[in-house]
Amino acid sequence: MNQQAQKLSQQPVQKPGDIFSREEIRSLSTRSDLKGWWLILHCWTVILLTWLVCIEWTNPLTVVLGIMVIGTRQLGLGIISHDAAHHLLLSDRKLNDQVAEWLLNRPLMGASVVPYRNYHFVHHRFTQQEQDPDLILSKPFPTSKASLKRKIIRDLTGQTGWKQKSAEVRSAFVSDGRLDMAAGLRRYGPNLMINAAFLAFFALMGKWYLYFLLWVVPHLTWHLLVSRIRNIGEHGAVPDNGDRLRNTRTTRANLLERAFLAPYYVNFHLEHHLLMSCPCYNLPKAHEMLVSKGMLGHMEVQPGYQAVLRVAAPA
Repeated sequence: MNQQAQKLSQQPVQKPGDIFSREEIRSLSTRSDLKGWWLILHCWTVILLTWLVCIEWTNPLTVVLGIMVIGTRQLGLGIISHDAAHHLLLSDRKLNDQVAEWLLNRPLMGASVVPYRNYHFVHHRFTQQEQDPDLILSKPFPTSKASLKRKIIRDLTGQTGWKQKSAEVRSAFVSDGRLDMAAGLRRYGPNLMINAAFLAFFALMGKWYLYFLLWVVPHLTWHLLVSRIRNIGEHGAVPDNGDRLRNTRTTRANLLERAFLAPYYVNFHLEHHLLMSCPCYNLPKAHEMLVSKGMLGHMEVQPGYQAVLRVAAPA
């Protein structure tokens, strides 16, 4: 154990400067517009290629795999938008927010990134405390295996997705207990036009129904499941709600997990909480630096998502 790690065994981490030097923080916080655009391009390219493969070879196997790939990339759009919420996607803040809204959020019926930013920063300020607005996501864990199984079934059958999305739509179209079509269309009109373009694309390819199987179904099923697993991985059943290195978890994801569960470095959540100014593509470097500084023994790190689920739902 080096001197810094030994010191932290007696005094908990309060801020990034307790571990990183100013130069290291500056390096880890360096944004790249090129990398930001690459994340967006990569995510949409994977979605488009999956659509084209399933259009060309439409069968149960390709469609099921397509649902899994698309659902994970829908989570990926949210992860990239999360970087935008932290002003980390693009250096121009106005463009950062516009890109997040129109290329990442509205295709999935979202909207401006600003309300999420205001909400999310409260989560960072009060992580795992009573004031944390995300505490509701982690508080149920650990739970029983039977309870976790029921949650997974509800996600995969679309029950969770339908309940959440229908409630969102109702809230947009109903004001003071009365139907307000104008307000609903102002909120969802652009989103519906984007999705109409997706539907038109599949119709032109001669398989209109694949829009529902390869965009709507993934959003209401696999996307919800991987989002739940991601949430469990981040803060579920963490060992110490008051320790910045132990109230948030990093999960070492393998290639399959990165492809189907945890895209775009979302598994490095401890590093993200420790240094909010670190773009997602620098999080692996931050993790390596923490390990090299002898911090691993003080961190909540799991070897994979199976291990996380065993912690969240022990036998």
